[in-house]
Amino acid sequence: VQLQASGGGLVQAGGSLKLSCAASRRIYSSHVMGWFRQAPGKEREFVGLIRWNTGRTTYADSVKDRFTISKDSAKNTVYLQMNNLKPEDTAVYSCAAASEYSFMPDSYRSWGQGTLVTVSS
Repeated sequence: VQLQASGGGLVQAGGSLKLSCAASRRIYSSHVMGWFRQAPGKEREFVGLIRWNTGRTTYADSVKDRFTISKDSAKNTVYLQMNNLKPEDTAVYSCAAASEYSFMPDSYRSWGQGTLVTVSS
């Protein structure tokens, strides 16, 4: 499956952005869709995931209570709503698909081109 993330941009601290990740075909119900981010000079970091069949979500502690992942199965699209953004949230955000529940980037086989989020102080 091919994935395309969009919706990034420049926002002030405390602001919000909503990212989208559209899949080129139907996402299998057994799959997990993950969001990751990578800041300059840092390793890729897990942000959160959603189980496609149940809609249950899991978040990294650093974004819990600020970020929300949702999905639209009819559109084969997953979303990342980011509220109360902080400068440390600045990164390239990417979505990915995996066939197993995992926080590890290596478990994800399909990666979309990321979208840059810049949060100014």
